[in-house]
Amino acid sequence: MSVSGPDFEDMVNNAPCGYVTLHPSGRIEHVNPTLLAWSGHPADQMVGKRFTDFLTMPGRIYYETHIAPLLRMQGFFNEFAIDMVTAAGEPLHMIANANERRDADGKLLLIRLALIKATDRRRYEQELLAGRELAIAAERATQEVLLLEHETSELREQFIAVLGHDLRNPLASISAGARLLGRTVQNEKEQQIAAMMQTTVMRMASMIDNVLDFARGRLGGGITLEYDAKGPLEPVLAQVIDELRLASPGRVIEFEFAVDGPVNCDRIRIGQLLSNLLGNAVTHGTANKPITVHAETRNGLFELWVADAGEAIPQTVMDKLFEPFFRGKARASKQGLGLGLYIASQIAKAHGGALTVASTPAETRFSFSMPLA
Repeated sequence: MSVSGPDFEDMVNNAPCGYVTLHPSGRIEHVNPTLLAWSGHPADQMVGKRFTDFLTMPGRIYYETHIAPLLRMQGFFNEFAIDMVTAAGEPLHMIANANERRDADGKLLLIRLALIKATDRRRYEQELLAGRELAIAAERATQEVLLLEHETSELREQFIAVLGHDLRNPLASISAGARLLGRTVQNEKEQQIAAMMQTTVMRMASMIDNVLDFARGRLGGGITLEYDAKGPLEPVLAQVIDELRLASPGRVIEFEFAVDGPVNCDRIRIGQLLSNLLGNAVTHGTANKPITVHAETRNGLFELWVADAGEAIPQTVMDKLFEPFFRGKARASKQGLGLGLYIASQIAKAHGGALTVASTPAETRFSFSMPLA
């Protein structure tokens, strides 16, 4: 099915959401009437200029340091928050999707962005929730107390979802600033401070991702997957291990990979699963003993496990490990949100696999297994 031509352009121009077509240089080639109306900018003042010229400063930094590099790597970027500036100088909060279009030789032809107002998205989610609540009220008219608790829970999770979106832009600005400072350090002390800022940003970004996944799951979206079996999975796993080594200096993380063929999975999600398991091992494992990561394909399965040496997990705790907001007995300095293992288990289920745990006085091992077919 073609994604160009008169019919497609007519659909874009009459769409209720905003559309922007960018030249490979990043300059705007076309803006649809919807986005022009939202922003208040005339078409002749937008076409030919860079898209980033119409973003707030934090939005510009976020797009150039986070969205653009990942877009070049994978050819698309689903659902990211970005702030534009209207003709009146007011911020316009948007949620966007971006896709590249290339020719048969892989040459970049254009980039298309589809945008909706964040307020419209939130109102749509609220309308869905309202419809669901009416259905629940009809079915459980005699359970008013339970219905009230359900509504309170959903409102809390809506707040979490909005909070996660609103935290991403300033966090991206902090990350960009830390990288710039890291290039100008004059001594070892300054280098340590810059490295500490980067590791803190990594930890906060992971927490935000977990919060958003939890909120989406509870609001009915579930864990979404983008399957990809084109490239090797090992570099993704190795990058996660390198990031955790950087964030936990002094901890030894050993790994062994025996992945013989392609693994059809969501590579970003598998990386997130591994990151959550490693973070758990760093928090609860014995500090002077190595953490081991092993990945392999065999008997039609992809298997990944993370093991650490620490105290055996009591059975009463084992029964609750994969529940949201359960944190066990983590040290006060290492307390997180208690969502890491829960999100990891949901990623495993979304892949048609399972996440299990076995714990003895000698070793605690979290194992993920999924079918290759």
